[in-house]
Parts: sequence; C-alpha cells; structure tokens
Amino acid sequence: MKTESDAIHPMTPEEIVARVNELNPKFLTGLAPEEVADIVGAATLRRIHARTVVTREGHDAEKLYLFLEGRGRTFATTSGGEKVILLGIFPGDVAGGRTALREPMKYLVSSETVVDSSALQWGRSVFLPFLAKYPRVMENGLLTASDYLESYQELLIAASHDTAGKRVARALDGWAKSIGKKVDEGLGLNINNEELANQANVTIFTVSRLLSEWQRQGLLVKSRGKVVIRTPVELVDSVE
Repeated sequence: MKTESDAIHPMTPEEIVARVNELNPKFLTGLAPEEVADIVGAATLRRIHARTVVTREGHDAEKLYLFLEGRGRTFATTSGGEKVILLGIFPGDVAGGRTALREPMKYLVSSETVVDSSALQWGRSVFLPFLAKYPRVMENGLLTASDYLESYQELLIAASHDTAGKRVARALDGWAKSIGKKVDEGLGLNINNEELANQANVTIFTVSRLLSEWQRQGLLVKSRGKVVIRTPVELVDSVE
C-alpha cells in the first residue's frame, strides 16, 4: 500500500482495510477478508482536491478509483462544450470502471471531485491480474453496471413524470442516505443549491424557492452550503 504524503490524514494499511470493509463497496462484495486485503494492498491512497478531474471522457481508461472520503460526480460534455452532470460519486463508489475491462477502453464519462476527497487508486496493469485471481470481481462489475443502468432509468422516468418538487425531494432523500450525518435537528447534508439542481435536473432558482418553502413548513433547515432534513421520508411524502 502506497500513501501520498498529502493524504487527508495518515492511515495505516489496517485502517484503510477497515474503512473499505465499513463502506462495503459492491465491486468487492463476496470476497474473503484476505482477498479484500490483497486487492486494497495493491492500491495507492490519494488525496484529491476539490474540482479535480480524475477520469476524462474519451481518454484511455488507465486508473480505477474507490472513494473513501468526500464525494464526486460524473459528467459528459456536449459537442458545444456544455457540461452535463450525470450521477454523484459517494464513499464506497468507484470511478473509472472501464479500467477493469480486459480489453483497453476509453473512459465513457468524466469524473471529478466536488469536495476534498480521498480515494484508493489502482493502475490498469496493477488491477487486471485480480480479474483472473478473483473472478467474483468481474461479476461484481456487472452488478455495478446494472445499478448504473437502473439509476439512469429512474432519472429518465422522473424527468418525464415527476414534478420539480418531487425530484428535488428525492434527490435530498438519496443524498441523506448516502452522506447524511445525524445532528440534533435531523440529518445534516453539506450540499449547495447547484449540486441539488444538477441532481434533480431543475434550475438553481427552483431549488432555492423549494428549500425556502420547505423551511417555512418546518421540513428542513437551510443555511449556506448545508441542509438539515427533519425526516427524509416525511419530506418525500409531503411533496406532490
């Protein structure tokens, strides 16, 4: 295990393995503890500053990342140069999955950090031998790809049939389940209006208006860069 000198905080190999086991990432599901330790031990622990692009659409897929702390997002770029936000990346999620395919591929989407983050990084030549050594890794990759397809299906259905309010409420619910931290008032999320707007496919103005309305109703508390949700289920159920 290699660790960059500017890591968010020093972690021993044992602590890193413990963090991975805590996150229980899908691409390592079903592996024995010693197998997980073997794969994790071949990675490099990296600190990645906010707004850093770690995979770039159309470039050779050479690095695979497993997020341990912080968060990121995937995006695509239109022919006109417009950035289109796709899905969030949370602790336990991977970025650069095409690196793990036997045949060399290009990254399908770009991935970037949203906040300062830490992640395990495997080079392609380092990770590929694990596909033969532990066949379950490839099966887990197919399950992960299936999850992404399901997420896109839900986004398309929501964009066609759900109101803006329902989409924002569900986005908040998803974020609460992924990165919410318990506080006295409920679940706290470090998230801004732009991120919510991108996730729910609405304008920043719509997010601001809805959050203000829900705060008046006592469903949440909004401050700069942070939202505290009283009860996520109540929020989703109360929005038409």
